[in-house]
Amino acid sequence: MSGDREYQEISINLLVPFANHPFKLYEGQRFDDMLESIKANGILVPVVVRPIADGKFEILSGHNRIEAAKEAGLDTVPAVVREGLTDEDAMLIVTETNLIQRSFADLKHSERAVAIATHYNAMKKKSGYRSDLLGEIEELTSSPMAKRFTMGKIGEQYGLSKDTIARYLRVNGLIDSLKERLDNGEIALRVGVTLSYLRKKEQEIIEGILASGKKISIKQANLLREESEKGELNKTVIKRVFEQGFFPTKVKSVKFSGQFLSEFFSEGQSPEEIEGVVAEALRAYLNK
Repeated sequence: MSGDREYQEISINLLVPFANHPFKLYEGQRFDDMLESIKANGILVPVVVRPIADGKFEILSGHNRIEAAKEAGLDTVPAVVREGLTDEDAMLIVTETNLIQRSFADLKHSERAVAIATHYNAMKKKSGYRSDLLGEIEELTSSPMAKRFTMGKIGEQYGLSKDTIARYLRVNGLIDSLKERLDNGEIALRVGVTLSYLRKKEQEIIEGILASGKKISIKQANLLREESEKGELNKTVIKRVFEQGFFPTKVKSVKFSGQFLSEFFSEGQSPEEIEGVVAEALRAYLNK
């Protein structure tokens, strides 16, 4: 176990995964090896949890051990219960323990992003970088933290430049579905960084287009960002970038009166739909 650290046996049925857990669970051989170890020796290092409502506990460290324990048929697991944690403290434990147990190089892009962002935010706290909490994490995991994760040493420890750190901080701003595409190699890291500057609604429109099988290049991503920063990125422009190439703005915007538009359109049609119809009508007219 973990030295003299107090722990208690807690029913697996009372354990709840950490909300929005940012790390992927083990699969394949890695999970099988853990399962066999637990079958033979039990859980050697207690999991770390915090109490939540209804007498249950939220898992902070040990998601994989708990999944393997379920598979092995265990009813309880040894756990250290941490009370009085803020959500920021809880997230710091989640990320730090995962970095102890895994190589940084083994993490997916989205996992690296959340780890860097969590530690970056912890450092900005007035109370300083939670060295007290990190020291306790070391004790809880029975693992020497030779790779303690501080922004001052991150480049040296993981071979990351300041620019790369900045990119991962940006990537953490992507919506979850785009993070998943980044992890799967469907979009490049530079593309993901550029798309992170877009508003959530704009990212969601792009996700819908990518879900239909479309690809996106860094040139397209840059064009989308430029239009977003000008406040002119809507569904019509996004589709145009993907389907017809991009047409730079060369003339000033023209506004039509409601009275004029009412002659051709119904009250329920959106500005994007109206713009699309006008564009098609103009193309048809000019092609003649």
